[in-house]
This record gives sequence, structure tokens and C-alpha cells, in this order.
Amino acid sequence: MVTKEIVVRCESGLHNKQATYFVQKANEFDCGIWLSIGNRKMNAKSLLGIMSLGVVTGATVELTAEGTGEEDALAAMEELLLRDVF
Repeated sequence: MVTKEIVVRCESGLHNKQATYFVQKANEFDCGIWLSIGNRKMNAKSLLGIMSLGVVTGATVELTAEGTGEEDALAAMEELLLRDVF
């Protein structure tokens, strides 16, 4: 299991298109991926779960990956939190 704290830098936070791209990217990996903010933790492969977290620009989140390809998954997911993808 690998975990990393990340400050969200994408301008839109994790809403609408950004959240959709985030979840689509998470589903490309076989490992489990979770996103936490405060005491709330959601499966990164669930669009409803991710949008319900209400992640905004400047928020500090914890990203966790566990399983096959966890290092690659963590790096790819982190990249999406640092820039807008559209």
C-alpha cells in the first residue's frame, strides 16, 4: 500500500469534467484506489463518491493505492490533481 498527501492544484477542483476524468483514470488500474479528505474516504473509481467529497482547489487530500501497479496508479492520479485535464 502506498499513500501520499497532495494539495489539489487543478483550477476546478474535483467537479464535473475533472472528476469524470479522475474516475476514468482510476478505473484503468487493477489496484484499489481511495481518496480521503478530512475523515471521509471514497473509492476513486466511484464518480458519485468522488463528487460527494467536494474537493476544491487548495484542499489537501490523501491518495492511497493498494495492489498490482499501485505506484503507477498513485503517480497517474496525482498528476490529475495537479492540473486541469480539459
